Amino acid sequence: MPSFYKSPLGAAPQATGVVLEKIGLECKSPHYAVRKGLRVQLLKNGKIVACFVPMDGCLNFVEESDLVTVEWIKGKKGMGDIPGVRFRVIKASHISLIAMYKGKREKPKS
Repeated sequence: MPSFYKSPLGAAPQATGVVLEKIGLECKSPHYAVRKGLRVQLLKNGKIVACFVPMDGCLNFVEESDLVTVEWIKGKKGMGDIPGVRFRVIKASHISLIAMYKGKREKPKS
């Protein structure tokens, strides 16, 4: 069995999930910072994964129980100095986080 089937995303490049909670992810030393992230339950198989939210204020656009789209972070180590985080959020409520961050799009109210 190929190894990509063991991934929570399976063979797909992206997946949709529901936000369970906002979490603080501790970095490896020597940084001692707390990066912001999400715990997301994937709709396709029910697995729960930890996701990194890019940019500085993008966590403000994501609420609990929102639908988010996550993608695999390239490389075998995942996201920089955050151990165990191998996914990143790219969309919330079917709108790109970068577009909301730059002010080009707004999140729907409902």
